[in-house]
Amino acid sequence: MQIAKETQKLNWRINKSPMGLDDPEKGYLKKMLTTPPVKKIDLHFPLGLEVTARNMKGVTIKDALDAIYKQYRKKADDELETPILAGFEWDKEESWTRLIVHTKKEGAPQPKKKSKKAGVEGEEL
Repeated sequence: MQIAKETQKLNWRINKSPMGLDDPEKGYLKKMLTTPPVKKIDLHFPLGLEVTARNMKGVTIKDALDAIYKQYRKKADDELETPILAGFEWDKEESWTRLIVHTKKEGAPQPKKKSKKAGVEGEEL
């Protein structure tokens, strides 16, 4: 059983709708969360909260994000210590129907264009 690696690339805020993601991340939502697909999966947060994602055709990444979003949509950004989804991990103590949700403080930085400066002015020793 495997978890979709795309969940680690989403940079998704758990209190924002998954439909707000941009491409290419938005395209990942249709992918199955696990291989082989499961109809129901429990998503366990380290602090104890647990949500369940269900889909009779197989739980997709979007189903999992929707379940998480329902719990956190009323939270403001400053209420969340780690608001960015980092990915999922199998809960080795439980069966294969439970994943541990990992979150992080900040998302990956957006690629920036490097400025071409000859030298740095105003440097003091």
